[in-house]
Parts: sequence; structure tokens; C-alpha cells
Amino acid sequence: MAVTSNSDANHSEDFRERLLKIDGNLGDREVEQLKFLCQDLIFHKKLEKSSSALELFNYFSVEELLSEEDPFFLAELLYIMKQNSLLKHLNYTKKEVERLLPTRKKVSLFRNLLYELSENIDSETLQSMIFLLRESMPKIQLTSISFLVCMEKQALIDENNLTVLENLCKKAAPHLIRKIEKYRREKAAQVVTSPIEKGTESLPQGEEEVFSRSNVQQFLEALPEAAVYRMDRKFRGHCVIINNHTFTSTSLKVREGTNKDAECLNSVFKWLGFRVTTYVDVTKEYLEKVLQEYKSRQDHDDGDSFVFCVLTHGRFGAVYSSDGFLIPIRFIMSHFTAQQCPGLANKPKLFFIQACQGEEIQPSISIDADAINPESTNPPLQDSVPVEADFLLGLATVPGYVSFRHTTEGSWYIQSLYNHLKDLVPRHEDILSILTAVNDDVSRRGGTKKQMPQPVFTLRKKVVFPVPQKNLLL
Repeated sequence: MAVTSNSDANHSEDFRERLLKIDGNLGDREVEQLKFLCQDLIFHKKLEKSSSALELFNYFSVEELLSEEDPFFLAELLYIMKQNSLLKHLNYTKKEVERLLPTRKKVSLFRNLLYELSENIDSETLQSMIFLLRESMPKIQLTSISFLVCMEKQALIDENNLTVLENLCKKAAPHLIRKIEKYRREKAAQVVTSPIEKGTESLPQGEEEVFSRSNVQQFLEALPEAAVYRMDRKFRGHCVIINNHTFTSTSLKVREGTNKDAECLNSVFKWLGFRVTTYVDVTKEYLEKVLQEYKSRQDHDDGDSFVFCVLTHGRFGAVYSSDGFLIPIRFIMSHFTAQQCPGLANKPKLFFIQACQGEEIQPSISIDADAINPESTNPPLQDSVPVEADFLLGLATVPGYVSFRHTTEGSWYIQSLYNHLKDLVPRHEDILSILTAVNDDVSRRGGTKKQMPQPVFTLRKKVVFPVPQKNLLL
């Protein structure tokens, strides 16, 4: 058993007393600033619940961001907030923090930029900006910080996309443009330095570098930044599979072969690292419960992405519940916008629909069509996707046509998706390239009966899943 000496206990008590003194000097405005600066490092739900600096300090401690032995993270935050007089409680000076920042900082350039902008947006400028974005902003009182938070939640800005913010500044606060330009320069210059220095220091004495340090840095800065969604959080994300096999409505036939599709989706998305949950014969009421559950899951913060698959009957722009209700695809997807589900903001949200989107075709032996009561006129397919970034809708067929499902081997579309994910993810192909291969494969099947899948998307980057370490068990 470890024994704690009186000296250690006294030091710990002294550290807590110093944190208490810092808390006593921070009001509501400073707490809001702290929460904003920590957004990339602490779960959003925890930040929302915090009402004091002490609560935040506890979270810092739990996340191993703050300890008596290493209080630098809090010193960095206080320095950014220009609370330099409080650094003495952490045994730091302003100059010492400035010296250590290049190697020890945790707050990103992007978060620093937004904070600096918030400090330079006065009330009049803020009202002008809110007016310009009135359709996207909630009808509540906003501070400059909460305004920028709303912009992030609405996916209007991120570290690689400042166009909307820049346009706002041009119209309402031209003097802030130079800060955005400075951020871009610093972000470009941040690409290397430390890895290069480490590599060149290890060169044997007497050997020359093939490229000088400055040449390498110039080369890397000239490369376009890889526009790929992050895939390095605690887990890949949730995958929900709605598998409707049997229907209570007499007009909706049993969907033989759909269980084969569900098994394949379950297998391949587990292989990709998702936490997969399958729901069978889902009524309208139960579907709404599932949507509410996944919309409000707190662990989305820890995930990289989200997948939602629907295997059922359908007609254009909608799918059938097991009790015969027609559910618009847009209604399903709308639960996962950045506003409705902040944990999925700026993350790819992928929806795959195996259902007909048009006129039923008389099936031949062993082939069914997932189509019911077609509409004669159809709105644009894009209307099914929320007007927001980071969505992908993969439909088994183009509008107006059926999709085919073999009664024992599963549907053409899902089986092709399954096979191409297995084959192409290990080759580092992105999801749109994979779906293009699926389109080609499915379009070649069927002889006289043809099917053409179609993806619709508002993705801003490539979705590239990391190559799984284990072989897929079939």
C-alpha cells in the first residue's frame, strides 16, 4: 500500500488553495472564456455543465491536463486570457510561459484565432454579424464567444474553412481580416519545424543533408493540405442498421434476403471499428425512439463519424416502417445536423438506403422489387439531404426506379457495398471512390433488368477509413 507523507499532503493542499485563489479572481466572463478555449480538449457535455472555474479545474485534472507537478496547461489558458497576474499562483511568469509555449502549447491556432477575434468584436459589430447570419443564429442573447460557438455548431467555420467568417469581417469588421491572414500564415508554417529539426540532428557527423532545412519546409508548405476527415478519436463511431423484414400492412411484402444484407453490414462496419446495433421490423414509433436516442448520445464526442443504414420498402424520398408508415429520408437525417446533434458537428454522417425509389417492376424468379405505389412526379433528389455540410446519402437506385434484392443472396446494392468496402478500404480509397465502384458494379448486373445507385452528398473532405488491423472474418 502506498503511503502519503504529511509533506505530500501539505503540498497537495497548498496547490488546491492556489487554485481556489485563481478561481476567486475569475468571474462569469472568464469562465466562458476558459470553456471556449478548452472546447477541443474537454467533452462538450462536461463544459456545458460547468458553471465555475473550479469545476473546470476538476475536469482538467481528470483528463490529466492539470496537476501539481505540471500546471502549465492552466498557465497557458491564463496567459491567452491576459490574466498574467494570476500566473504567480502556478509559479510561472509571463516570460516563462512565452518561452515554453512553442513546445508545450495545447490550445490550437484555430481556437486562439477565434478567441482573439471574440476579444475584438464589440457589441455593435456583434449585432451586425448576427444580423447578417440571422437565418442560422438562434433567437437568444449572444456574446461574441457564443456567436462563434454557434457558427462552429452550424458547420459554418472550422480550422480549414474560414470563408464565411472572413466575409462577415469584410462587411462588419475589416480590421479583423489581418488576424485571419496571420492565422493562415502561421498554420502553413506549423507544418514541420520540430520533426525536421529532430531528423537533421540525428544525421551522422560529416554527412550532408540532401535538402536543406529551409528547402524541406518550403516544399511542405507548398503542398495542399490533405482534406481528409479525422479518424483518430477514441472510436470510429456508431452504426445503426434498420432491417425491416416483415410488415403488418398487407400491401407490403416480406423482404426475403434482407437478413443477409443486415449480416454483411454488421460484419463490415464492425471490421471498420464501428459499434454496430441492428433493429429488426421497426415501427414508426420505435424508429422515432431510436432517432432520439442516437441524436442525444453523449459519446458522439468520442467518435469519428456516424453511419445509419435502412433496409426496407420505399418510394421516392421516403422509406416504410414495419407498420406501413412512410418516413421521409430527410426526416431521418435531420436528427443529426450540427444543431440537433452537436457531437457530430464537422464529422461525416453516412446514410445508406436499400429501398426502391420509384415504379415497381414485375419480378422474375428469386428477385423482388422494393417499390410500393410510385409517385408520378418527383422533387429533386438533393431535397432529401439536409442543407448542411458533412452528409452523404447513398441510395440503392436513382429516382423513379426499383432496386433489386435476391431472396437468398441479398440486394445487389448492399452486397456490392459490402464487397467493395472490404476490397478498397485496405487500398486507402475514400468513400466516394468506393461508391463509384459500387455504381459501376451494380449497373452491370441484371441483363434486361438494370439498376443504377446514386450518392448525394455535402461532404467537404474525403472520408478515408483507417485500414483494419485484422482480416475480415466471413
